[in-house]
Amino acid sequence: MGLLDGKVAVITGAGSGMGKASVDVFVREGATVVAVDITGRQDDTAAEVGAGVRPVQCDVSKEAEVEAMIATAVDEFGRLDILMNVAGIADALLMSEMTMEHYDRILDVDLRGVVLGMKYGIQAMQKTGGGSIINFSSVGGMNGAGWTGAYTMAKHAVIGATKVAAIENGEHGIRINAICPGFIVTGMSAGAEDLPGIPEKSVFNRVGQAHEVAEVAAFVASDRASFMTGAIIPVDGGWTAKLA
Repeated sequence: MGLLDGKVAVITGAGSGMGKASVDVFVREGATVVAVDITGRQDDTAAEVGAGVRPVQCDVSKEAEVEAMIATAVDEFGRLDILMNVAGIADALLMSEMTMEHYDRILDVDLRGVVLGMKYGIQAMQKTGGGSIINFSSVGGMNGAGWTGAYTMAKHAVIGATKVAAIENGEHGIRINAICPGFIVTGMSAGAEDLPGIPEKSVFNRVGQAHEVAEVAAFVASDRASFMTGAIIPVDGGWTAKLA
């Protein structure tokens, strides 16, 4: 018996990193997964993981495409039980040098994409008696760091949106939580794990792996976490527990 036997899940950002790792873990745990990405690499994920994965290309900042993404799960598999809003981007820029083009680009994916996913995911789940939504924030949504203004704004807002949506949808049987990864090795951060001071941010003196976040997500998505909603869950090796 898997944690997610019989569940239908949509996972964005599934072409790489934590999204791809989540597809692998969710299928292992018995879920059917709609693997979503903008790059086309969702097809590679589906080919690697094998049966139980339906790849879909989607720009999560486009409302019509997100609506169609959710409709694919419902039309092809009859329902939506789990939504994982993992897709995200990051770029470094000082607040004093931020352009609105930079601001819009980051927030369109990292915040708008989450909001749109929740909008249509909630609508689908209300029709079938509930479900679980997991939004990906970051340790950057709990604290701040220089050069990360737009990213940090978006990730803080994801936490606020998660709490509001959880409050609004408990009566519908929909649980909505946020995971806040610390420094995790992904394609977006490749090589940075070797920079001085990065491994030491964790109390384990190492960086995290994508599958370690995916394993937590599988539990939070499962019925075993039935009384968990509105929770903000760091998966950061103890980084946010430290004062310095």
